[in-house]
Amino acid sequence: MERYLSALGCRVSVAQTGERGLELAFADPPQIVIIDILLPGIDGREVVRRLRADERTRRCHLVVSSVLEADDVAELATELLAKPFGAASVRRMVDSYEASEQRQGE
Repeated sequence: MERYLSALGCRVSVAQTGERGLELAFADPPQIVIIDILLPGIDGREVVRRLRADERTRRCHLVVSSVLEADDVAELATELLAKPFGAASVRRMVDSYEASEQRQGE
C-alpha cells in the first residue's frame, strides 16, 4: 500500500497498530485514512469510531481495506478497498477521493 500510494505522489504515514494510527492522525490530520479492520491493539472499527468522534479527523476520507464484503463495512467508511488489491485498485481509490473533493469545491 505504501509503495502504491508513494508512486502516486501521496505523502504516506504508516502505523502498525490502531493506537499509533490515531496518534499520527490526531497530530497531523490526513486527507485519507486507510484502515484494516483487524489491527493489533484496538481494532479498525474502534479506530474509525474515534476518528469520526474527533473534530480534527471527522472529515477524513476513510477507506477500509478488508476481505469483508462492502455491506459488512458500509457503516464504517467512505469507501472499501477490497483485499487483495493492486496498483489499479489503489489508483481508483485515490481518483475517487480527488473527484469527491472536486465536487465539494464546486
